[in-house]
Amino acid sequence: MRIGVLIAVLIYEIVVIFGVGALISKKRNKDEEGGFALGGRNMSVIVLAPTIALTVLGTAHILGVFEMTFGMGAIAYWFSLAHVVLIIVACFGTGIWVRRMGVTTVPEALKGMYGPKNSLAISCVMAGVIWGILTLETQGVGIVIATMTGWGIVQGAIVGGILGIFYVILAGMEEVGVVNVINAAVMYIGLIVATAFVAMKLPGGNFDTVQAFYDADQSTHFMTSIFGTPDLFITFAIAQIIAVVFCQGISQMLLQAYMSAKDEKTIRRSVWLAAPLNGLFGVFAVTLGLTAKSLPQYAELGPKMAATTMIVDMLPAWVGALLLAALLAAILSTFAMTSLTPATIFAIDIYKSLFKKDASEKDVTRMIRIMVVVLGAIAIAVSAYLPPILGAINWLFAWMVPVFWLFVTGLFWKRSHGVATATLAITWIVNMIWTFTSLPASIGGLIGTLPNGYITLITSLVVIIIGNLTTKGEPGYFKVHEFKEV
Repeated sequence: MRIGVLIAVLIYEIVVIFGVGALISKKRNKDEEGGFALGGRNMSVIVLAPTIALTVLGTAHILGVFEMTFGMGAIAYWFSLAHVVLIIVACFGTGIWVRRMGVTTVPEALKGMYGPKNSLAISCVMAGVIWGILTLETQGVGIVIATMTGWGIVQGAIVGGILGIFYVILAGMEEVGVVNVINAAVMYIGLIVATAFVAMKLPGGNFDTVQAFYDADQSTHFMTSIFGTPDLFITFAIAQIIAVVFCQGISQMLLQAYMSAKDEKTIRRSVWLAAPLNGLFGVFAVTLGLTAKSLPQYAELGPKMAATTMIVDMLPAWVGALLLAALLAAILSTFAMTSLTPATIFAIDIYKSLFKKDASEKDVTRMIRIMVVVLGAIAIAVSAYLPPILGAINWLFAWMVPVFWLFVTGLFWKRSHGVATATLAITWIVNMIWTFTSLPASIGGLIGTLPNGYITLITSLVVIIIGNLTTKGEPGYFKVHEFKEV
């Protein structure tokens, strides 16, 4: 256990989280509409861009990429590249559209397009999917803290989960945004310095020995190429783009940040900072993951602990503290959004819409805070019993693919309540069949190994296209509602 590293990291997190939260809570107008959930819809580029980047840069980008690097090598970087594509799509597409509609949640936008029943179904599934991601973020926090302390993942998750809850409940979205600016700076300083120190610790003071390790064995030679093998490129690289873009591109988890933007110009400008911030992180994660795998003393620890343990062992205490603070900060930023956004969906689309239609902004804020605590506590309780991180993430992402296409076609082509219901029901059933039956194995070959994102994409498009061509429906939402740029 490295007590000094642990104390330094925890002091950093506590000072930043509680300091920023106290300052924002003191100055914010408590009755301002959307103040807690959306930061008063006043985020500037300097706050919005890091928030966009760090919202989808958490456990999966760090520990998930470490895990996948063990089995498939540098092609794991496609998970990061997929998020670059996602940010571009959201900054010039879905993020602009939800900001223009002036909504607080994605289901709220879909309610006006496909009716309250479909919207409620989407609310429940979307909140569940985001909560599933929250459990993975909690696992990640637990692993990072366990690496520093020698504790189990459960104990680490409890400490990290408590920090993550306070990341949100003190001041909401505005606090998340400001803390993200600080954490983004610390994260990249830590990554650059740590990667340089790891290289200096290796023979020759560079990563040549890591390259030689993989080149020496024909079975691992492909692992240093980001294109991997042809099968991996189809079943992993392309699958990442499908799953990430068509899930997160419509998820409340990401789009709540866009709804908080000052205006659409701010969103478009943010892409130039958010995309590089997110995408470059994967370069460092893959490099460290490949290095840990090449060193026997760390490889034997397995994919969940090898890279983080290597970081603690090989780096000077101050560099290790800086990097672990950065990794923990990145995970906590995603923890914050994956607890805030399902809580917002519950407060707006269920609590206010179904049970207390006259709820004030104060009532909604109180309910969001309560749900953040409840969701975070449950995530902590189950975080130690989870599957490999990227595998779980990709399964969760597949659930939102039909929602993405219903949103896009409903805005610009045609809207039909019946088609929406059929699309959601059929796609979600097919997703379950592909996951929990022997159908993929019985098909076999490359098709049988396709991830769920492919299956839900094909099913969604087939049902929507056939449905819209064979039913009358209503014109696209933007065809009948005039929206000016905001």
